[in-house]
Amino acid sequence: MQAEADIETESGTEHGFKAQVRRQGVALLVLGALGAILLGFAIGTLVRLPLDGGSGEPDPTAVDVGFAQDMSAHHAQAVEMAGIALLRSTDNDVRRLAYDIMTTQQNQVGRMQGWLQLWNKPTQSVEGFMGWMSETGSEHGHGHGGGHQMSGSMASMPGMATQEELAAMRQAPAPEADVMFLRLMLRHHQGGMPMMEYAADHAATTAVRTLAASMAETQQAESRLLTTMLTARGGAPLPLN
Repeated sequence: MQAEADIETESGTEHGFKAQVRRQGVALLVLGALGAILLGFAIGTLVRLPLDGGSGEPDPTAVDVGFAQDMSAHHAQAVEMAGIALLRSTDNDVRRLAYDIMTTQQNQVGRMQGWLQLWNKPTQSVEGFMGWMSETGSEHGHGHGGGHQMSGSMASMPGMATQEELAAMRQAPAPEADVMFLRLMLRHHQGGMPMMEYAADHAATTAVRTLAASMAETQQAESRLLTTMLTARGGAPLPLN
């Protein structure tokens, strides 16, 4: 009986230790995410000259403002999905990718929100999403894009997961949650690509064009990785919504 009691005590101690390690890990992830968004915000607000008309830069247009507003919201869901994967997954490759996406996109959100503050613009538009892509870009265009031009604002953005999909990922067991994360994040990346490409081509400010182009390049590479990881785990991409 004593031996059984000792085993139960050891098992309880081990379980408590694992729970403590997991809580500490979550705390570190939260701190890392907060650090990323604060760093991005600092970059967006302290590096003023390219964004407030200095050095010959034009004023931000509807494209600059709309991209910063809508991409902040689009990124916020990617960060949420990455956070779920970090908590649910036991796959180190999935967790590593989720952490990279979470910290990178939190940093970018901070930067875009810093710019909106400098421009005295609201953090989100109340007129729907992607209406800024109806701009022709003829005055401030810097390339030959425009294939993604929209006819007006939309109620939602392409690639966004539904609340039901997010809830299902939160409840799914680890291997299944991994596949769900990879599928949802791949669709999310694909849905955001037109906004990045349009802003890279039509934004007035150098800072926004540069960030949008960098986002597009990074997410194209991540999409290839997501596809490879998804295939290796027996999953298939979702159709774009």
